[in-house]
Amino acid sequence: MRKGRTAREIPPPLELQCLNALWTLGEANVQAVRDFLAPKKSLAYTTVMTMLDRLTRKQVLSRRKLGRSFVYLPLVSRDEVRKLAVRELVESLFDGDETRLRTYLNGSTPAPLQMPSHSMASEHSEPEALDAALL
Repeated sequence: MRKGRTAREIPPPLELQCLNALWTLGEANVQAVRDFLAPKKSLAYTTVMTMLDRLTRKQVLSRRKLGRSFVYLPLVSRDEVRKLAVRELVESLFDGDETRLRTYLNGSTPAPLQMPSHSMASEHSEPEALDAALL
């Protein structure tokens, strides 16, 4: 989400759950995030602490010392992460074409991709050559 990152931009599921908690809470310490997640997923304190630390190192969260604990604050908005997720989805599953995603979401079947004419000619000759070589 920050410039210079080379890893996948969308946080993995458990990190994303912690980030969702912070978007709802605004800012919180580890225990508050853990308590927020508890009804859906019971996690150890150290697991939540590790996830928040990773998000901090990835510059997705900031943290400040308050008493004996850290308080975490999101540096990216829910909307920013949604945009990245949709872009990744479009690139990986819809050949970079947002129209194909819209068509899919509307329940229509998209027109098949048109292959270049030179590919179509080789497509028909390759199976015949392969059949001949195998027989």
